[in-house]
Amino acid sequence: MSDVQEKLGAHEVAAWLRRHPQFLKQFPDLALSLVVPRDEGPAASLASYQLEVLRDKNRELARRLQDLFANAQENERLAVRTHQLTLALMKQHSAADTLRAMAATLAEDFNGDLVRIVTFAPVPGLEDAEWLQHIAADDARLHPFRDFIAGNEPLCGRLQPEKHALLYGVRAEEVQSSALLPVAGVGLVAVGSRDPNRFFPGMGTLFLRMMCEALGVALRRYGS
Repeated sequence: MSDVQEKLGAHEVAAWLRRHPQFLKQFPDLALSLVVPRDEGPAASLASYQLEVLRDKNRELARRLQDLFANAQENERLAVRTHQLTLALMKQHSAADTLRAMAATLAEDFNGDLVRIVTFAPVPGLEDAEWLQHIAADDARLHPFRDFIAGNEPLCGRLQPEKHALLYGVRAEEVQSSALLPVAGVGLVAVGSRDPNRFFPGMGTLFLRMMCEALGVALRRYGS
């Protein structure tokens, strides 16, 4: 019974101290005499313990600031590349050149290991392009993509086998993760990576959407 009372008493003392954080300031001798047990090594004074806690918090805050800074730098680089891609697409003089520019930029500036584009209508001048397929929107081969096309949102991660095989063909085994971009009324773009962690569900897709929209606007100039 005494153990229960002691535990209750300790909790009550702790609760009272939380409500009166200035208590130890009024009794500095008590603050200096308190010791805080450590997981390793001897007990530490309260002041020493508080200093250690503050240092740990500062280290954690510094780490978070570093992460935020790194993310900001990466977002800035992506923004610049996306802007450059948009300008490159607008400078082209045909649908074929526009799609070539898109495929080249995704491979070179965005480090896509395999870039594949599917258009609903044929594009003159690209009949022999390895990275391009013409598949009509009502073709049964695109049924696995029906919900994706209707949702008009980028998709990242490991694609289902039937989607994977259609997009990458004989090189499907090389691709471990993909970013799939819908281009409204035009078709879709796939960027494949050999890195299974390069594209993953839940990653940010803002810049991917911007690239899709830029390609769609650029192609509409030619009735595509």
